[in-house]
Amino acid sequence: MDMPMMQNMPTVADLMPLLPELVLVGAAFALLMLDLFLSEKQRVVTHVLAITSLVVVAVMIIMGVGGQGTVLSGMFIRDDMADVLKIGACLVSAVALVYAWSFLRERGLYKGEVPVLVMFAVAGMMLLISAGSLVMVYLGLELLALCSYALVAIDRDSPLASEAAMKYFVLGALASGMLLYGMSLVYGATGSIDLATISTSAASVAHPTMLLAGVAFMVAGIAFKFGAAPFHMWLPDVYHGAPTPITLFIGSAPKLAAFAMAIRLLDFGAGALGDHWQPMLAGLAALSLILGNLVALAQTNLKRMLAYSTISHVGFLFLGLAGGGAEGNAAAMFYALSYAIMASAAFGAIVVLSRRGFEADRIDDFKGLNARDPWSAGLVLCVMASLAGVPPFLGFWAKLVVLRAAIQGDLLWLAIVGIVCAVIGAFYYLRVMKVMYFDEPSGEPMQPRDNLVLRMVFGVNALSLLVLGLFWNPMMAWCQQAFA
Repeated sequence: MDMPMMQNMPTVADLMPLLPELVLVGAAFALLMLDLFLSEKQRVVTHVLAITSLVVVAVMIIMGVGGQGTVLSGMFIRDDMADVLKIGACLVSAVALVYAWSFLRERGLYKGEVPVLVMFAVAGMMLLISAGSLVMVYLGLELLALCSYALVAIDRDSPLASEAAMKYFVLGALASGMLLYGMSLVYGATGSIDLATISTSAASVAHPTMLLAGVAFMVAGIAFKFGAAPFHMWLPDVYHGAPTPITLFIGSAPKLAAFAMAIRLLDFGAGALGDHWQPMLAGLAALSLILGNLVALAQTNLKRMLAYSTISHVGFLFLGLAGGGAEGNAAAMFYALSYAIMASAAFGAIVVLSRRGFEADRIDDFKGLNARDPWSAGLVLCVMASLAGVPPFLGFWAKLVVLRAAIQGDLLWLAIVGIVCAVIGAFYYLRVMKVMYFDEPSGEPMQPRDNLVLRMVFGVNALSLLVLGLFWNPMMAWCQQAFA
């Protein structure tokens, strides 16, 4: 009785592709225990070790430690796409933790659980990115979601944060239920939870109506996790209510995991049904582009403006996915990586320019910034120009490749909608630039932070948008290689 079980048990060599995830989870547990023995002033040790752990895991993946392969009977897949997205998720999350330290400490919000929750959330992202079965998709998604709910609610004394966390939790549970229901229908139609088997069975399934209904529910779940319209109702309140470094984290790295979930479930799992789900994504893209940009025009709060602009950026990302094929997927992946960097810089600007008692989250707070702090104004200019898609910044090339993918996928009408909405979206980013350079300073002078590390990280983050815009081909080549 015991012999077959022993033969099926994976060996250490079989688990090597899982090594980065095992190292990250092991480090998270170790830091959770270490935090019990540290005083309030010593918690910087936990924070530095968490950032170091994320960077080390990223380096392990870059160096190919553990190698690529399939683990746990196909439930976990480590391939080129997974490696690139995991590197992005780890590095962006490490940057988010750098931004978080002084901001949360100044407001008395810092707890030892913050870096640990971020590490477990990244572990969930990595499992989701490498998911080879419906079970692994749900496991990674829920690990990420539960950590995100806790992070949003970290400021218990703020009614705004509590309301945001409650909305996020309730609507997140609803979306998870829709996704799980869709998965159950797909399993009922194909008799398998393995994405490769589902892909093989999808074209000749005996119950196509059940399978199509399952795919529709999964598309709805994916759209919610992205924050695409009309499943965006949680996003503005969560972005506005959460502490800015937490908003920075949940608005950047999880988009990479959501992209991987879409690719694994739709392209790798239900690729044979592309004629059915690609029009769904095209409709979601058009609605997200129109609604996100138009509502963002009316915002006076910078965090809410960036939240609605996120909806429009998700629309651009869906242009690539709706275009389909290797080129469309590579373009969407390039956009996801580019947006993660841009979002971290945008919310990072708010973190750098805020201080205790002054959140710097209103557009009017940036009035006359150039007269007060020309260097910071120049960096914010780089961020806004990239988000607006001004050449030669990274955001321009990201928009260009997804528009090209949509045209190649015979979605000319959608590309035209994207171009018109890009012009509309440029207005509210240019408004921030206008306020910084042409309006008179008002109110209390904005004091530049004396945190040199924070300012350096923001400088590198913002200037990387220009450098990567000038040298974007290697990054695009990695994305194309992932789908070669």
